[in-house]
Amino acid sequence: EVQLVESGGGLVQPGGSLRLSCAASGFIFSRYVMNWVRQAPGKGLEWLSTINSSGGSTTYANSVKGRFTISRDNAKNTLYLQMNSLKPEDTAVYYCALSGSGYPYRGQGTQVTVSS
Repeated sequence: EVQLVESGGGLVQPGGSLRLSCAASGFIFSRYVMNWVRQAPGKGLEWLSTINSSGGSTTYANSVKGRFTISRDNAKNTLYLQMNSLKPEDTAVYYCALSGSGYPYRGQGTQVTVSS
């Protein structure tokens, strides 16, 4: 059974930083492309970033490019998202997810709130 468990969210002031983690189990993590997506209140899922199976290739949405960094540790079956220069509009529930239409395989999410 695929399990993805996000952690690291919280309340942070504008301009601050957070590092999200996603612990993966139930599948061979090192073989899969992974993603971070988010859902702001009242909005749909927004794709943020993708990393290939080895970690050697990454892509980002324009909304987070230059501020967020995706990475992975295949030895630890863990995906990361380093978030810097956070803005109030980054407030959302953040999910790690396997690729797929609508990202059906994703964790329970971790709340990130950016507010002064």
